[in-house]
Amino acid sequence: MDARRVIVCRCEDVTLADVLEAIEEGYRDLESLKRRLRIGMGACQGSHCLPIVARILARKTGKGFDELYIPGNRPPLSPIEFKYFLKESEG
Repeated sequence: MDARRVIVCRCEDVTLADVLEAIEEGYRDLESLKRRLRIGMGACQGSHCLPIVARILARKTGKGFDELYIPGNRPPLSPIEFKYFLKESEG
């Protein structure tokens, strides 16, 4: 299996090789991996990739899956109406 071809996070195009390399560099928790690789920051907000990365991390560090903290979503402090993202000619 070529780890460079196995996609772990489709939203941010992160491969298994990227995750393994980051763990080898010393990123040993999901929050730091999230910041390093942007996993969980795409459209799905980590609903698919964070559990996968957690399993990889658990296997590589010897921790149990339940020991790993899965970071939550961070919505904006105040919602912004969609109309503010449109050009004047569009809306």
